[in-house]
Amino acid sequence: MNYSSTRGENVKLTSAQAIIKGLATDGGLFVPDSLPQVDQSFIEDLLPLSYEERAAKVLSLFLTDYTAEEIKTCVNNAYGQGKFDCEDRAPVTDLGNMQVLELWHGPTSAFKDMALQLLPQLMSTALKKTGEKSDVLILVATSGDTGKAALEGFKDVDQISIMVFYPEGGVSQIQQLQMLTQEGSNVNVTAVKGNFDDAQSGVKVIFGDKEFAEKLAQANVKLSSANSINWGRLVPQIVYYFSAYADLRKAGTIKAGEEVNFTVPTGNFGNILAGFYAKQMGLPVHKLICASNANNVLTDFLQTGRYDRNRDFYKTITPSMDILISSNLERLLYHVTGNKEQVAGWMAELAKTGNYEVDKDTRGKIKEFFWADFVDDNATKACIRQVYEQHKYVLDTHTAVAYQVAKNYRHETKDDHVMVVVSTASPYKFNGSVLEALQAETAGLDEFGLLDKLQSLNEQPIPAGLAALKTKEVRHKGVCEKDKMAEAVLDFVKK
Repeated sequence: MNYSSTRGENVKLTSAQAIIKGLATDGGLFVPDSLPQVDQSFIEDLLPLSYEERAAKVLSLFLTDYTAEEIKTCVNNAYGQGKFDCEDRAPVTDLGNMQVLELWHGPTSAFKDMALQLLPQLMSTALKKTGEKSDVLILVATSGDTGKAALEGFKDVDQISIMVFYPEGGVSQIQQLQMLTQEGSNVNVTAVKGNFDDAQSGVKVIFGDKEFAEKLAQANVKLSSANSINWGRLVPQIVYYFSAYADLRKAGTIKAGEEVNFTVPTGNFGNILAGFYAKQMGLPVHKLICASNANNVLTDFLQTGRYDRNRDFYKTITPSMDILISSNLERLLYHVTGNKEQVAGWMAELAKTGNYEVDKDTRGKIKEFFWADFVDDNATKACIRQVYEQHKYVLDTHTAVAYQVAKNYRHETKDDHVMVVVSTASPYKFNGSVLEALQAETAGLDEFGLLDKLQSLNEQPIPAGLAALKTKEVRHKGVCEKDKMAEAVLDFVKK
């Protein structure tokens, strides 16, 4: 299977080449030339398998230049060796009226681990397969969870170094501590004076700067990405949609071929796009429900067809969704239209004016697959409290956004398909907001006191990686202006 740019650059790459490169030279994102198709027997065959075995079967459909043994090794290195605190890796918890897909049992307690434990394995294997001699520098912009998951996945990996930019004051205290205490000889963490969109835009500018690339080449360094713009980040996410469906079948919750809904808390559109790919491949998905916070640019787009980032930016209790530029939407537009020239035009318009509007036909096709809504912080807190009172189950803030939007969807549409709420983080990562929602007494407690307080209310233990932060040394103290990110990268490369 070959991969090419969403914007029309006439270059075909293997999956290994696309994973190393990360972003196409014309600024577009790599997409497969076609999507593999599966039947019900493929899905039924997944039922008795482990998560690793399910992953190998799904990934082999896309990574056709990797051998079966290479994929198996990558998968086992990513999900084995005691890295996850749950044997099922991504279990589905039945809350009666909702099924919750828990994607936060990995080393950094966030769904990004499902992809970012695997991407370094895929990339390291790709470097060997392609005979690449240059060192690779991974550049990441994070709104919180991607940064730590990428740092943990890439630390001390041969031939690869990683630099993470995060918005100063724009992540939770636990997320910041996770990044600033990161160990590894090949890692750097730098705060950007701005919001996530500033950091993400800065990284994209660096990727598109040919003069800068020449400077790196002189140091024998090539750039790549671990954000979901990298196909190697996105393809592992397709796996857990298949795995969740298989678990629902195995539990007898659904019958063979029965369609289900997924509600996904969404910022950069990568997580829900993986669900779209699964549906297009043949997984019985009825509707993908896009859940946003007050930064509801995606809700507006999916409802009206107009994307407009020229709006107020809000810092919310769901910081990983505080995003106004959703990069992966570009891939969806390509798959819906099949028109690279049109996609390139919309992206150019977005870069120039901050907005674009798709045609009626495109809008109609998107609405066939997606439904969208958003909730504010108050509704998010109320949902956390209600679910706890009803089920003694603690949602993190992002999952609560999805849970409430799922309820809104059911109320408005009367759709009674089985609903899977995609849970993207442990509640311990956002303990202050969760405890406030639960109306717990927190006066005088620091971050670790808050962890202990939440533990007293929650059946799930504090994840080991978060508990260990208390004694870890802060190793990264860099801060830069948003227009000085390239200089910060050069400083890191020269060290």
